[in-house]
Amino acid sequence: MKKVFVLFLTLLFSSALLADDAPIDLDALAKLYFEKMIATQSPTATKKELEAYLALLADDVGHSHLPWVTDDSRLPSGKEDMRQGMTFYLGAHTDYSAELLDVFTFNQSAIAIRYKNHAKGIHPQNNQPIEYSQTMMEVLEIEDGKVAVIRKYHE
Repeated sequence: MKKVFVLFLTLLFSSALLADDAPIDLDALAKLYFEKMIATQSPTATKKELEAYLALLADDVGHSHLPWVTDDSRLPSGKEDMRQGMTFYLGAHTDYSAELLDVFTFNQSAIAIRYKNHAKGIHPQNNQPIEYSQTMMEVLEIEDGKVAVIRKYHE
């Protein structure tokens, strides 16, 4: 009886481990990431939208946004650093729109999204009007179902 019970527990435990290794739908994750990310750029964005976006990121997320942020090192404070930086710019846009152009997925480790965006607003640091339109590519490294590294490139 003990052997049957041990066998049962072993099967139950191993099936639970296998379930955690199920492939992630990277295409769906890319679209969700884009949706949550652009919501943080809306003129009406609040901390609620910011936290929904940050929930997709690893705690030690690395981030680069060339040419302004060049170091994408993963630090324990990565998500908190993103929170602070993004909170500073929250609500700075008076107009924002974005269109997802392409999604590329690479095995279970990376996503690239390409999109066009247009923004208009007041820069919170110098109170000067800003307006830009650009095509961006973000390369996202995925680890344990979370975005571990973000690399932003301008076309």
